[in-house]
Amino acid sequence: MFLYQKTLQFPVRVDSTNPALAELILEQLGGADGEMSAGMRYLTQRYYMPLPEARALLTDIGTEELSHWEMIATIVWKLVEHATDEQIKNTPYVQHYVNHGRNPFPHNTAGVPFTASYFNAKSDPIADLHEDMAAEQKARATYEHLIRMSNDHGVNQALSFLREREIVHFQRFGEMLDRVQDYMYSKHRKHDYDFDYNRIRSEQDRYKKY
Repeated sequence: MFLYQKTLQFPVRVDSTNPALAELILEQLGGADGEMSAGMRYLTQRYYMPLPEARALLTDIGTEELSHWEMIATIVWKLVEHATDEQIKNTPYVQHYVNHGRNPFPHNTAGVPFTASYFNAKSDPIADLHEDMAAEQKARATYEHLIRMSNDHGVNQALSFLREREIVHFQRFGEMLDRVQDYMYSKHRKHDYDFDYNRIRSEQDRYKKY
């Protein structure tokens, strides 16, 4: 069960009206490496995790990503809330405005709507956690690009906070990957999965000799 608090995880302050910047930041609302992709990815992958602490981590981070999605939507809204028609014209945001007005809508910077094909759940904890770590690094890189493109100090403060959370998530997923691998490759573990992970580990060790 989710409990909603009527506060953002980090206060969002926008110092300007900037439709062009809003269009760029929509990348993190509905893009492949954005917050919606992250939240749906982790909340979908959690069920097959072999350890309760792994399921808890994916649930916690997945839920946090939904709060980040709300932050991004708030930034986009504040950047265009008071924009005039003249300020919107001749900016990349005009295509979004024609379809959705000023309302945030999940698509990427190119206008491609969000799709579940941006993420996967393979019922393979090792593969999924590697995907999660890569997703966090790509999101971090995207935030760094956005910060360089933005001249709004308030927006950059929020983007910097989100960038830092991507780094923390990457570290937490890396730590959990080690724990899950140790569990799945343990000689004392019952074979309650479709594959014999001990055999896979033996094969990996054998290949290291070459």
